[in-house]
Amino acid sequence: MADEILIKPDLKFVQRIMAAGGQDAKKCYQCDTCCVVCNLTPENHPFPRKEMLQAQWGLKEVIKSPDIWLCHQCSDCTVHCPRGAKPGEVLGVLRQMCIENYAIPPQLARMVGDLRFLPLLIAFPVLLLLAALKVTGRLAIPEGTIVFSKMFPWWMVDIIFMGAAAFAVAVLAQGVMRYWRDINTSPWAVKLQGSVLANLIPVLQDILLHNRFKKCETTYARSLNHLLVVFGFITLGLVTAWAFVREWVFHWPGPYPFFSPFKMLALLGTALLIYGIYQIIVARQANADKAGFGTYFDWQLIYIVAAVGITGAGSWLFRLLGIASLAYPVYFLHLTSVFILFFFAPYTKLAHLVYRTVAMLYARMSGRGF
Repeated sequence: MADEILIKPDLKFVQRIMAAGGQDAKKCYQCDTCCVVCNLTPENHPFPRKEMLQAQWGLKEVIKSPDIWLCHQCSDCTVHCPRGAKPGEVLGVLRQMCIENYAIPPQLARMVGDLRFLPLLIAFPVLLLLAALKVTGRLAIPEGTIVFSKMFPWWMVDIIFMGAAAFAVAVLAQGVMRYWRDINTSPWAVKLQGSVLANLIPVLQDILLHNRFKKCETTYARSLNHLLVVFGFITLGLVTAWAFVREWVFHWPGPYPFFSPFKMLALLGTALLIYGIYQIIVARQANADKAGFGTYFDWQLIYIVAAVGITGAGSWLFRLLGIASLAYPVYFLHLTSVFILFFFAPYTKLAHLVYRTVAMLYARMSGRGF
C-alpha cells in the first residue's frame, strides 16, 4: 500500500493568487491542453497543468518549484485554454509570490507588488536625493553652462547608487541561496549531474540569446523586443563601468566630449532601451485580448525601464538645447528612476533574471532537457 500523503490546502493562498491577477485559476478543469500546446515544457513532469492544480488546491509549496520559472509566459497556453483559465498569468502570479517568499524583508516585497504603495516607494528616492542636495547646498538650479555634476557631483552619485546596487545584490544573493537550498531538499529533488559552472555557461548563453523565447508562438515578437532591452542595458552598463573607472582610477572628471565614442555608445544603448520597451508595450496591448493584459507586477517593470530611458534621453536633449530649467529637473527624475530600478530590483520582475537562471540551471543538471 502506498504511503499516505497529507494535503493541507491554504485558502488564503488561493485568495492571494486570485487577488494578484490569477482570478481565473479556478476555471481550470485539468484538460491538459496547456501542456500539449507549450513548446517549452519538458517531457517529464510537464507544466503548467500541475501548477494550476496546486494553485487551485492552495498548495503553497508550488512557489518553491523550479517549474514555475521554466515557463516564459509565452501565453500559448492562455490562448488555447478552452476555459479561459489563463495559465500563463497564474504562473506569473506564482513567480511574483516566489520572489516575495525569498526576498527580505518580505513586507517590502509585498509593498513593491502593491499599487497602493507606489507613491511611498517613489517618495523614498526623491527624499533621499533631495536630502543629499540639501546637505551639500545644491538645491538650487546651477547657473551657467549645464553640467549635471554641478548639481550631483560624480562622487555623490557613485556613493548613493553603489549603495543601492549593493543592497540589491545582497538581497538577491540570500534569496537565491535559500531558493537553491529549497529546490534541492524538496520532495521533487533529484541527484544533480555535472558541475554548476559547466552547466551555468550554456544556461546563460540560452538566456542571453533568448532561445526559449523564440519557441513562443503567440508572443514570438517578445524575443526581439526583450533582446533590444537587454542589449540596451548591457551597452549602458559598459558605459557606466567605464565612467566609474575613468573617475576613480584615472581621475578624469567632467562630461564626455559630444562625439566621444562612449557618448555615442550611451546614445545607442538608450535608443535600444527606449525602442525595445516601446515595442514591448505595443505588443502587450495588441495581444491583450488573447494573451491577457498582464498584472500590475508585469507592467511595473516596463514603466520603470521606460522612465529610465525617457528621462535619460530627455535630460541629454534639454542639456543640448541649453534649457537648464528643464535639464536639471529631468536629470533628477532620471536619477530617481535609476535608483528605483536598482534598489527595488530584488522585489520587481527584474528578479526574474536571477531566479529563472537558477531554475534553468537546476533543470539542466537534473536532466530535464534544458
